[in-house]
Amino acid sequence: MDLTIHTPGTAPERSKPIAADSLERYGFLPNLHGIMAESPVMYEIYRQTGATFARRTLSVLERQIVLRAIDYENECHHCMAVHSPIATRERIPGAILSALRHGDPLADPKLETLRSFAAAMTRTRGQVGQAELDRFEAAGYTRENLIEAIVAIGYEVLGNDIDHVAATPLDAAFEAYAWSKPEPVQQADAA
Repeated sequence: MDLTIHTPGTAPERSKPIAADSLERYGFLPNLHGIMAESPVMYEIYRQTGATFARRTLSVLERQIVLRAIDYENECHHCMAVHSPIATRERIPGAILSALRHGDPLADPKLETLRSFAAAMTRTRGQVGQAELDRFEAAGYTRENLIEAIVAIGYEVLGNDIDHVAATPLDAAFEAYAWSKPEPVQQADAA
């Protein structure tokens, strides 16, 4: 099924105020938002969840780690590309952003616990074991942080799934950040 990439002018009436807000925020209507505009309910939930998650207890860095770990696990080419310059604007260190884009462990043990937890939650659809939960808590994260990580998964999966269904073309503004999940490195068999 082909999904329309709406413009502010072609968006359904109930989506027009949200599209106008996106236009003001980005200077253009990102393709993913144009697709979401087809459903005012989807578009509103996505934007409201994002705005609510912005008031989290996790730091800006921790928030980006969770969201990019989700994009990596879900192989969301569009979301990783679009959010990489946002992470850069939020002053996420280049080494951390690079590691997130490559699926590499983070050097900081606490941040790596957060990254691996978000990745495991995404991969297993929330079916992580007690050991994973214990590691999360032992790293210094709270129950509130845990619930916020789950909110982040719900939020990011909305965008990931729309991107996958629509095969969202990457906006020209984000082409420099184009991304695809790296192929696993093949280990040579020991002789």
